[in-house]
Amino acid sequence: MTQIALFHSVLGVRPGVHDAAERLRAAGHAVTTVDQYDGKVFDDYDEAAAHVDAIGFPELMQRALDAVAQLPDGFVAAGFSNGGGMAEHVALQRRVSGVLMLSGALPLEMLGAAAWPAGVPAQIHYALEDPSREQAWIDTVAAAVRAAGAQVEVFDYPGGGHLFTDASLPAEHDPAAAELLWERVLAFCAER
Repeated sequence: MTQIALFHSVLGVRPGVHDAAERLRAAGHAVTTVDQYDGKVFDDYDEAAAHVDAIGFPELMQRALDAVAQLPDGFVAAGFSNGGGMAEHVALQRRVSGVLMLSGALPLEMLGAAAWPAGVPAQIHYALEDPSREQAWIDTVAAAVRAAGAQVEVFDYPGGGHLFTDASLPAEHDPAAAELLWERVLAFCAER
């Protein structure tokens, strides 16, 4: 069993986040679903981004750390989209056993860090045509993980859905890609 801290996307703790947590629990893992918005959920990316701007990234980063304060060292930090950045931030501040970035990876400089934590493995998952995909950012994060002596796997999926694992977002959901992602994520978690 692996302890996992799961961070939501810019849209909040939508049904897809609950589904992800349940899938991880069904595989025998303990999951803490982090809600940085106090229950607020969005259907529109622009409205969600305005909410993030109103809170501010430094406050969200602090909320991420506060949410995992009671977890013992060695958990996996995982997150969707903006939550991928939160998972990275937590990994830069706490001792974790791995990081899962699901449709979200931020250059370490944006998080105020110069280096990835030594030996911490990671997976990065993105749809190839994701409108939020920044290939340079993915490459920078992957290089930082490798430079820290850790394994990084970068997985690309066909299609353009940003949150392609979330069945509650039918315009983005890709069931086949989602199943492949979860197969890879579960293998990663089983090794921690």
